[in-house]
Amino acid sequence: MSEEAPVNPIHWDIHDTHPELVPVLRNKLAEVMDPEIMLNVLQLGLVRKVSIENGEAKLYVLLTTPFCPYGPAMLEMIKQKAQEGMGMSVAIELGFEPWDFSLMEDPGALDWGMYT
Repeated sequence: MSEEAPVNPIHWDIHDTHPELVPVLRNKLAEVMDPEIMLNVLQLGLVRKVSIENGEAKLYVLLTTPFCPYGPAMLEMIKQKAQEGMGMSVAIELGFEPWDFSLMEDPGALDWGMYT
């Protein structure tokens, strides 16, 4: 992941409630790659919400397509990496609204000339 600031930074609840966890979580989630697109879940903007309730982290996650063949494995990896980084149990909620390029932290990362 690039060290530059994201173009479309995502603001999670933990930015306000547990800011010390944000960089740790971002570092761990940056390890989770979409194997077809070869960008990580943060670059793609797939982790939309992160909050902590009653000592458990809750992540709201989208997939790039509703029937992504790698979806179950990616969700499990997101959960595992979030648990490693945050040091607490993690619940994943899968969102069903459509993903599009505007949700990416840096839409220019997909500049292959195919989507203009």
